[in-house]
Amino acid sequence: MHPTTELYGRGVYRFLMSRQWVILTLIALLLIPTMIRLGIWQMHRYEERTARNQLVTDALAAEPVPVEQLTAPGHTVTSAERYRTVTAKGRFDTEDEVVVRRRTNSDDEVGYHVLTPFVLDDGKVLLVNRGWIPSDGPSQTTFPKVPAPPSGEVTVKGRLMPSETTAASGIKNLKGLPDRQIMLINSEQQARRLDARVLGGYIAQTAPEPNGDTPELLGDPGKEDAALNYAYAVQWWLFSAAVPVGWVILARREARDRAQAAAAATAQDRESQPATA
Repeated sequence: MHPTTELYGRGVYRFLMSRQWVILTLIALLLIPTMIRLGIWQMHRYEERTARNQLVTDALAAEPVPVEQLTAPGHTVTSAERYRTVTAKGRFDTEDEVVVRRRTNSDDEVGYHVLTPFVLDDGKVLLVNRGWIPSDGPSQTTFPKVPAPPSGEVTVKGRLMPSETTAASGIKNLKGLPDRQIMLINSEQQARRLDARVLGGYIAQTAPEPNGDTPELLGDPGKEDAALNYAYAVQWWLFSAAVPVGWVILARREARDRAQAAAAATAQDRESQPATA
């Protein structure tokens, strides 16, 4: 029998019971289910983002409807209603117009969103986000110059959005702000400020377009990168499969190296023994 084969037969894998290999094996056993769970979590994220992207696609593809078909005073805009295109007929109330602080445009420039109450024919109020304007300068204590909206009775079109909250947006609703400046677009808060019947949520205006460069209309809502989560899920599962494969390769290599070292030591011992007559 070949020396190496003989040593394998004598339990060369006993090294697996050493402290180092026991720790390595335990780590491997912990990594496998952890990576599987991470892959499952990423797959759930993929499914959630895919569903949200489909909602956005369906909402943008839907035909415009009058705003009061989808919302009313006190109504909470649902995920199925979000981004739906709505229309409204009335007039802009610039006297009660406010600006929303710390908002960025498509180039990540910080400025304001212009929030103008839009009084409907039946007296209810729709909050209209007319778009983004730049800051006048380093000072944010004065009301910025805001381009005027169309005067008189007009028809506006926009994407219906839910009211903003700190919990959903992460934006703190700071107190003590300069006059006519706010942090969140919230229909309940604006209803108290205006002492009016304000429709739930607000719209991001898409038409009519402004006469000048500002306010800069908000772009289409971006879709979440669901494919990235799918790739991460597959990656984690491949990692989990690679752990036992790597463990086996390392163990076999260790066993081979030990067997070869033992065989070499045996051969050296035989060579060093004196020859007998």
